Amino acid sequence: MSEGSLGKIQANFTLQLDSFALNAAFSAPAIGVTALFGPSGSGKTTLLRCIAGLERATGTLQVNGETWQDATTIVATHKRPLGYVFQEASLFPHLSVRANLEYGYKRIAATERKVQLEQVVEWLGLSQLIDRCDPALLSGGERQRVAIGRALLTSPRILLMDEPLSALDTNSKQEILPYLERLHRELEIPVFYVSHALDEVARLADHLVLLEHGRVIASGALHETLARLDLPTAHFDDAGAVIEAAVARHDDPYHLTRLDFSGASLWVGKLDQPMGTRVRARVLARDVSIATVMPRDSSITNILDGVINEIRDEGPDKVIVRITIGQSQALLSRITRRSRDQLSLVVGMTVFVQVKSVALMS
Repeated sequence: MSEGSLGKIQANFTLQLDSFALNAAFSAPAIGVTALFGPSGSGKTTLLRCIAGLERATGTLQVNGETWQDATTIVATHKRPLGYVFQEASLFPHLSVRANLEYGYKRIAATERKVQLEQVVEWLGLSQLIDRCDPALLSGGERQRVAIGRALLTSPRILLMDEPLSALDTNSKQEILPYLERLHRELEIPVFYVSHALDEVARLADHLVLLEHGRVIASGALHETLARLDLPTAHFDDAGAVIEAAVARHDDPYHLTRLDFSGASLWVGKLDQPMGTRVRARVLARDVSIATVMPRDSSITNILDGVINEIRDEGPDKVIVRITIGQSQALLSRITRRSRDQLSLVVGMTVFVQVKSVALMS
């Protein structure tokens, strides 16, 4: 075991499945939520199954310094201390909600239980469901919450989630997301979260592993990776920046709250949160405009100064601009090529950005 492997999950897998080849290597923190993100067919679920040992790939896997797979060792799936949440909840239909939750819990020695039933019920809002006898009568979101709880109650050292919201309708997704955000805050184990939805990833993840055609094309902190203009994510319609901020001030007369981050600040609608509370916000590139002089008499509240780091063409009519705000926060702005040329925008220029909309995510 090397000291450099502690606090990390390191993987390198090679696998051939008919016409699809996985050749993926990455390193991620052994804490927080790591999103495996990419388009359909990019290898996200296959990579997750390799981590679980469900696919017999060649390669290596170390979890916090412990070898789960190398050239001479493959720890069997049932011996890997992990929980797995599938796209479909797949609850045991003949068991009550309580019995589903207790299925794995009772198979863990009391001295090895890291998560208690009462904790899971609280985190996932299951108190009104736990005495239900027929899981088939639960909504899709309720079933998935029970499935997540069942996985957690095996006291795993790592939790794997394979597109847990993909089978849910819009209302059910909105119902379950706050519970996933709470797990993000409460869990002390690493979570691998497979998704092809950028809004989910931006809302839940800390680290991003970006896949394309079976290969890892980028891996890094979420806010840094989403701001890279050399990656496909910066050119999606909903491309944007994720900001980790703190509640700094409430303006009661105007019903506003100021968020501070990286030596800068944003005003948002009034939050019912005490000072110092950490929140996550998302600013889409299409909601950021650029000026070369400080705008006057503008209806836009959030006007920040920054420095242009990079400009890239997006087709014949648009460009995307990366601007550093404050000490280190990057914002993206999608503007027309005509605007770039009329303003004579170049790398290194100090500019003013007008933020039209800020989406609070947690």
